[in-house]
Amino acid sequence: MIIKNAKFQTSYASFGKGDGFGVDEIAIAGKSNVGKSSFINFLANYNGLAKTSSTPGKTKLINYFSINNGEFMLVDLPGYGYAKVGEEEKKKWDKMIGSYLTSSEHLKGVIVLVDIRHEPTALDKQMIAYLHHYGVPFIVVATKSDKLSKAQIAKQKSVIANALSLGVADVTAVSSMKKEGKDAVLDKIENLLKFIPDNSVIE
Repeated sequence: MIIKNAKFQTSYASFGKGDGFGVDEIAIAGKSNVGKSSFINFLANYNGLAKTSSTPGKTKLINYFSINNGEFMLVDLPGYGYAKVGEEEKKKWDKMIGSYLTSSEHLKGVIVLVDIRHEPTALDKQMIAYLHHYGVPFIVVATKSDKLSKAQIAKQKSVIANALSLGVADVTAVSSMKKEGKDAVLDKIENLLKFIPDNSVIE
């Protein structure tokens, strides 16, 4: 797959059945500060597409990005697990994410981002369990691989895979800084767009 162009489409403050644009959707989920905006810009080869911030928890909306003139949508979900927001705000975000994942009629799969430097959190594990429960296909992408050596990357991929009960090959390491891992992710997105197997990780 090649991403030729990308454009911000709109944002939703809440989500219900029937919302969206009638085309396939690939959602991006991850803990706050995992680098979702940088990942989207890297994937689309467009530095200003998603707004990045040094402050975690800035994404409070569901943001839609049109890829290849509406071929499909990248859907940026609010980051979960940011400690410095109130409980009500956390509940609002959780409800928004849950509503999207269970209500979107065009969701083809989810890219779950984790920080390669750390073992997946309880919330990361909860997200994977949630996707398994609802039969939503997903891929796991480990961000910030430029922070580690090749040996460390291999070790951490194994740690992440074990924590999430996946195979090491199911974890794709990427670096938006070094522009590494994009082709592998795009290949997996292409597979997500082709079909939806029940309760499985796309190889």
